[in-house]
Amino acid sequence: MLLVVDAGNTNIVFAVHDGTVWRGMWRISTVVERTSDEYASWLLGLMERSGVDHAAISRVIIGTVVPAALYDLRRFCREWLKLEPLIANASLDWGYPVRVETPPSEIGVDRRLNALAAQLFYGGPLVIVDFGTATTFDVVDEEGAYCGGAIAPGINLSLEALHRAAARLPRISVGRPFAAIGRNTPEAMRSGLFWGYVGLIEGIVSRIALEMGIPLKIIATGGLAPLFSEGTDLFDHVVPELTLDGLRLLADRNAACLPDSASATADARFNTT
Repeated sequence: MLLVVDAGNTNIVFAVHDGTVWRGMWRISTVVERTSDEYASWLLGLMERSGVDHAAISRVIIGTVVPAALYDLRRFCREWLKLEPLIANASLDWGYPVRVETPPSEIGVDRRLNALAAQLFYGGPLVIVDFGTATTFDVVDEEGAYCGGAIAPGINLSLEALHRAAARLPRISVGRPFAAIGRNTPEAMRSGLFWGYVGLIEGIVSRIALEMGIPLKIIATGGLAPLFSEGTDLFDHVVPELTLDGLRLLADRNAACLPDSASATADARFNTT
């Protein structure tokens, strides 16, 4: 079985795939000070309750946009799973060209993972809209090449900024408003945030399509993708776990790079590089 670890700015998702289906997914807030032992006490107990035997895990891949979190995630794999994880980075075989001016190593690994999974599942040309800490738009052309995209603040960042910057505005939860015209302050805030982001999404995708000059498939991913798909008919597919699928596919493409467990566990407790 394969364990994939998607470490984002807000949450870290651990998921186990048995070669056919996902057996379980578990989410924890991203705290860079969290130790390998804390990961173990939390995750191994959840696996047991879900009927997943952690001893049956034979491969691990980690993708992170938070470099400071990598040390203890890697140490958790070495000490508690007796496995050396594969780290998603630009040096691996991604299976598609990158056509941007930025060096591939500077592109967020989550964006590259989304592009990998989307173009294999649906084929290009397409745009992936990822609702995470940032809302990202990533473009794959008809040949499957990654062509860049756009980055906007995520809705939770905007919500928090609105609350902090305006003393009389309360902190509210993200949700679809009952109406565009809010009859009280929380409803007005929720309307502005939700419909404002729907307009942002539709506007940016429209401009990308105009620049590309060809019909595009539009894919939504991230935890808030199902919510925003209720407010627009823009999306052809809604796949909240697309990044996890990207990690799984990347691990399969680079299976030869995964160290065997025997070499990985030698003095693992003292090997902290």
